[in-house]
Order: sequence, then C-alpha cells, then structure tokens
Amino acid sequence: MGCRGGYKLTVIRCSWVNEDPLYMDYHDLEWGVPVHDDRHLFEMITLEGAQAGLSWYTVLKKREAYRAAFDQFNVNVVAQYDEERIMELLANPGIVRNKLKVRSTVTNAQAFIRIQEEFGTFDQYIWGFINGVPIDNRPEKMTDVPVSTPLSDQISKDLKRRGFSFVGTTIIYSFMQAIGMINDHIQTCCCRVKHTIQ
Repeated sequence: MGCRGGYKLTVIRCSWVNEDPLYMDYHDLEWGVPVHDDRHLFEMITLEGAQAGLSWYTVLKKREAYRAAFDQFNVNVVAQYDEERIMELLANPGIVRNKLKVRSTVTNAQAFIRIQEEFGTFDQYIWGFINGVPIDNRPEKMTDVPVSTPLSDQISKDLKRRGFSFVGTTIIYSFMQAIGMINDHIQTCCCRVKHTIQ
C-alpha cells in the first residue's frame, strides 16, 4: 500500500492528510494496514490515548520523542515505571505532559500485560473481536466515516473493565483504523486505486 512512485502522479488522499511528508507517509504506509505486533499495538493505543483533545498530527510529530521517552514502548518496562520515572516524563517537553495521560500509560501497560497473560498476546485479544478479518468500509467520502460504532463501544467498555483508561469509544475507533482492523480509506484514495499518470 502506498502512493509514491517513480512517475509524476496525480495523487488523491483522504482529506485529513496535510502536505507534511511525515503525515503523508503515515497515511500511505500505516493507516489501515493490519498490525499484529504487540509492541506496535501498545504504541498505537498509547498514542491514540495521548491524542485525546488534540489532533493526530500533533501527536504524530511527537512520536519519536514518545518512543525515546517510553523505552520504545516495551510494555514490560513501562509497566514498572515508578513515581520518579513519572515525574521525569512530566518534565519531558517532547511528549504531551498531561498527568492523567502519562500515568494512564503505566496502568495501561499493566492491564495490557494482564491481557497478554490471559490471551497469549494482546493481538489475539483485540483481533478476536472481528475474528481476525479486517472490516473494509469503502466510504465514498470522509463524511461517511463514523467517529465510533457499536463495535468500538464494545471494545472500549471491555478495555475499561480490564483497567484501561483513555480508551473511550472515539479513541478506540481511531485505534482500530490505525492498526488496520478497519480500513476507512475513501474510494478515490491512492491507497485504494492505481495512480493516474499525468
């Protein structure tokens, strides 16, 4: 999947993407692509939670700083963070310095590990909600894309029951898009159609 190539192209992307190559690469190479690696899944659920009240672009620009600050999203390391480490994170200008969000990353890591212990992997747990088969909505335009669904409601409720926070239904729907459980690229998006050579 991707929109780059060796030709001069007329490229249509989903309308939420701006001109920043970082954002275009995220859209072209990651968004809607199925993810099954637990480290990556922990990274994305953390970043989606950090996004609450902000734009995804804002968080995406901080992604490398987040990786450095949170030990490359090693869930077993993050789950052991103590108060001193949390205070260090809250002084880090490279991340979103919201006390509740930073603390939730630690408690979410602990809940993430409990799910791994129960299901073998977090991947098995989260993809089990759709029997491992991505949902391809094929929207005509971005206004056809919902911000939540009964499925995101269900997953959000279950994650909260298991001790997660910053996992509201809108955040979870965005998380499902990010990890490819849901493909919401519009019909005319370059990630769906062949490039038009000028």
